[in-house]
Amino acid sequence: MNCMIRTETTADHAAIHALTSAAFREAPHSSHTEQFIVDALRARGELSISLVAETQGQVVGHIALSPVTVSDGSTGWFGLGPISVVPAWQGQGIGAALMRAALEALRQQGAHGCVLLGEPAYYGRFGFRAEPGLALPGVPAEYFQVLCLQPPLAQGEVQYSSAFEATG
Repeated sequence: MNCMIRTETTADHAAIHALTSAAFREAPHSSHTEQFIVDALRARGELSISLVAETQGQVVGHIALSPVTVSDGSTGWFGLGPISVVPAWQGQGIGAALMRAALEALRQQGAHGCVLLGEPAYYGRFGFRAEPGLALPGVPAEYFQVLCLQPPLAQGEVQYSSAFEATG
């Protein structure tokens, strides 16, 4: 798969909205608000890292990272998601390329860690795992996963931006 990963530009916003909507349209675990979450994070200035995958001049994937708060006061922690790939391009390594680029961007920024809500078998490939001392209230523990980039590992409850409540 020959795709270029780059930081989003203003010209990409409509394409990101459309591809995020399309990527989650058939997802059973989705509230189908992911595109609104990205828009709200951007509007609030909380889209810390926003990368797109482009191939053949078309934006076919996107990944968002935003700050999270941890009840122990740890700083430098980010939430990964949503991550989206246009359905016709899924299964070709675009999501993995976005993951690798996003994690490298976090490392370059000196981030302490990253959390996400997702499928353990998929995200485990990138070093994510459930950590008993770090939790997202209200979700099954095995799906809330952590990647510590710089010890110590934060401890406590994680809270995402209120932008994750966006519905339109």
